[in-house]
Amino acid sequence: MSAYVQKLMAEVKSRNSAEPEFHQSVQELAESLELVLERHTHYREAKILERIIEPERTIVFRVAWVDDEGDLQVNRGYRVEMNGAIGPYKGGLRFHPSVSMGVLKFLALEQVFKNSLTTLPMGAGHGGADFNPKGKSDQEIMRFCQSFMNELFRHLGPSTDVPDGDIGVGGREIGYLFGQYRKLRNEFTGVLTGKGLNWGGSLMSTEATGYGAVYFAEHMLARKDESLVGKTCLVSGCGKVALSTMEKLLGFGARVITFSDTSGAIHDPEGIDQEKLEWLKELKGIRRGCVREYAEEFSSAEFTAAGSGDLDENPVWHHEAACAFPCARQHEISGKDAQALLQNGIQLIVEGANMPTTPEAAKLFRDRKVPYAPGKAANAGGAAVSGLEMAQNAMHYAWTREEVDERLQIIMKNIHDTCVNVAEEFGTPEDYINGANIAGFIRVADAMINLGV
Repeated sequence: MSAYVQKLMAEVKSRNSAEPEFHQSVQELAESLELVLERHTHYREAKILERIIEPERTIVFRVAWVDDEGDLQVNRGYRVEMNGAIGPYKGGLRFHPSVSMGVLKFLALEQVFKNSLTTLPMGAGHGGADFNPKGKSDQEIMRFCQSFMNELFRHLGPSTDVPDGDIGVGGREIGYLFGQYRKLRNEFTGVLTGKGLNWGGSLMSTEATGYGAVYFAEHMLARKDESLVGKTCLVSGCGKVALSTMEKLLGFGARVITFSDTSGAIHDPEGIDQEKLEWLKELKGIRRGCVREYAEEFSSAEFTAAGSGDLDENPVWHHEAACAFPCARQHEISGKDAQALLQNGIQLIVEGANMPTTPEAAKLFRDRKVPYAPGKAANAGGAAVSGLEMAQNAMHYAWTREEVDERLQIIMKNIHDTCVNVAEEFGTPEDYINGANIAGFIRVADAMINLGV
């Protein structure tokens, strides 16, 4: 680590204490961007990196709501508007007990580079609340969303800030949020993405992140004259990203043998076919059950309960496979998990989640030269289709599924090729992390210089 990065990190940790996710994100960026800052000193002179890692605006507010028992509950809401140099702030809303300012700053910073890589005119932000929708009734969730929007609406607009969904915020929550925004503003406008198809949404918005990750993986393999056909794949998670990743992997002829949720992990050595996937979609999307029920339904599957083994190990990653798609949460691949993957012959890591790999694990993959696609590049499909939804809303027109998918495939190919070309240009061939960070940075940095301080 250079003296510049050491000084920067000391300042970041001093000003943003107890925010380890944000610290990791900044450090990874700074170490990659030294390559471009040394070659193009005007970025350093203008303190572009120091400005990018400081949010343009942070909003914290009280969310008071009444539960079904008539008791008043109080949560904390947030919105981090990170960077608006290339477009309106754009990024998710997360409802989860773990939500904090540090987590949201990390997500917003990653979003800056992810949105930049799509080449669509989108700035970056992220927000949410420390509210847990699990176990809540529809009426409780509606009341919470309405109270949340009662404050947030004043900071939103189609040319100001356009949130979309994230963990704990799906179509139901987006509907309640948009409904309250419409009442408060007395206007029907594209101020949220991930909307329902009959009220301004885009086809493929649910599948975009997972499909995009698989498209990215296929381009990575094509560089070695290989494909996903016949490849055994490990997938974590069981939300919309994981399910759409599994669906597209099956479409490409791959074999998926794992998935998980907060209750535990499933290993199905026979593989997950389309029939099993449809059963799983109903379990998670309609019945909102746990993956344990999959093992009860299909005798070929084995269920491992969460917390039943070493806390530093995730059973999803301890099987022989060619490709790994972490699609669940932050830091789900530890150093021990990375060692297990390498010992079991892993050939490819593609992040469907945001920062699912610990620094120790990421270093092991990079040291062993295993192709490793960071989330800001590999899972940019969700951001891309959110941007396409904004475009359709602005035109008051809806594209077909085929048109959206075609645009998504073009965007993911361009992101992949950009990462490869920029990594080679800066002397680190096949390093997708450096390629993504540098390419995303240059577009935003040039805009910031053009706009002045």
